[in-house]
Amino acid sequence: MRKFLILFCLILVGLCCFAEQTDYREIYTNLEVPDFSYVHDIDPGEFYDTQNSTWSPYPLFRLTAPIFFKNITLVPGYYLLTPREYKGKWYILFKEAGRVKYIIPAYERDIVPETFYDENLPKAKLTPSQKIHIKALNFVGKIAPSAKRKPAPQTYLELTDLDNDFLSIVIYWGNHRYYTIFRTVQL
Repeated sequence: MRKFLILFCLILVGLCCFAEQTDYREIYTNLEVPDFSYVHDIDPGEFYDTQNSTWSPYPLFRLTAPIFFKNITLVPGYYLLTPREYKGKWYILFKEAGRVKYIIPAYERDIVPETFYDENLPKAKLTPSQKIHIKALNFVGKIAPSAKRKPAPQTYLELTDLDNDFLSIVIYWGNHRYYTIFRTVQL
């Protein structure tokens, strides 16, 4: 039993020592600068995303200092972040005033955990008249399903300051999350 316990501890220590660490420098160097653009800087998928919404469903990102992706410098401002697929690869569109200003590649795309939005998004505080209005709209939606509003996709934005002057941005859009990486100091 003692030999088994010692062997188990050695295996556990070995696994901890060789656990995979994310090498952000390698990810950053392997990402390629996009070589395409949109006609007149207009996102063709925006119409389909916003046709059922009263306001823009995209997460708003306020940038207060410049960040860098290879030879692209993102200047301070307000940007709507939109994930888009192009030729099998995912990209994040940084839009300003309805126009695509920057296109940055996403290095990973995965599924959002099932209860993530319930745990992280605040619940709307409604007045009594707003509650009555929503109940009336839901009642009309039950009678005539074609009149029912489609909910906007849930979104969330997460920024992480990493070691060696890297910045990670994770965009939660609907059922997926998209990872991209920047530098805070230009190389």
